[in-house]
Amino acid sequence: MTETLHTTPDTARQADPFPVKGMDAVVFAVGNAKQAAHYYSTAFGMKLVAYSGPENGSRETASYVLTNGSARFVLTSVIKASTDHGRFLADHVAEHGDGVVDLAIEVPDARAAYAYAVEHGALGLAEPHEVKDEHGTVVLAAIATYGKTRHTLVERTGYEGPYLPGFVAAAPIVEPPAKRFFQAIDHCVGNVELGRMNEWVGFYN
Repeated sequence: MTETLHTTPDTARQADPFPVKGMDAVVFAVGNAKQAAHYYSTAFGMKLVAYSGPENGSRETASYVLTNGSARFVLTSVIKASTDHGRFLADHVAEHGDGVVDLAIEVPDARAAYAYAVEHGALGLAEPHEVKDEHGTVVLAAIATYGKTRHTLVERTGYEGPYLPGFVAAAPIVEPPAKRFFQAIDHCVGNVELGRMNEWVGFYN
C-alpha cells in the first residue's frame, strides 16, 4: 500500500507583506562622478543613460546613471554642499572614499512598503512623496539600514523617463561593447558592525 502526501499551501506565507520588484539602483557617493562614469563605461561596458547636474538645475550635485541589462548604477558627486544631504555625501566620500550610500528597491506601492517597514521597527528617513515631470510620476520614500546606508523605496509604475524626475536622457560616453560584461545584480553584501549580525538578520526578516 502506498500513501500520497498532500500538502496545503500556507496562505500566510503566500501573502507577501513587503513585495519587491527588484533592485532599482545602486547609488554611489563618489569624488568625481564624471570620471567614475567614464571608468564604469570603459572598464565594465556600462551605458550612460541619464544625467542630472548644473546644466539642468541641480546646483549641489552631479549624477550619472549607467545601466547594463537590468543593473543600474547612479554615481553622484557633490559640487557645492548646501543641504544636509549634500554635506552627508561629501563627508561620506571624505571618510570612506567612493562607496555605496543607497540600495534603492523598486516596490509596487511605496506608501504601503514604507508604512509596513516603519510599523515593524525601521527608522523612516523620508516619508512617501511624489516627484513629477513630463514623463509621469514616481513615489519615493526612504528607510535607514546598517551604518549610514539607506533603502530608497521606489514606485515607478507608469513612469517613462530615463531615470527619475530631475534627470535628462544622456548619450553613452563610449560605444557600448557588442556583448555585455554583466546584465543583472545578483546580490548586495552589507558589512555590518561587529557583533550586530543577528540584529540585522532579524531586521530584514
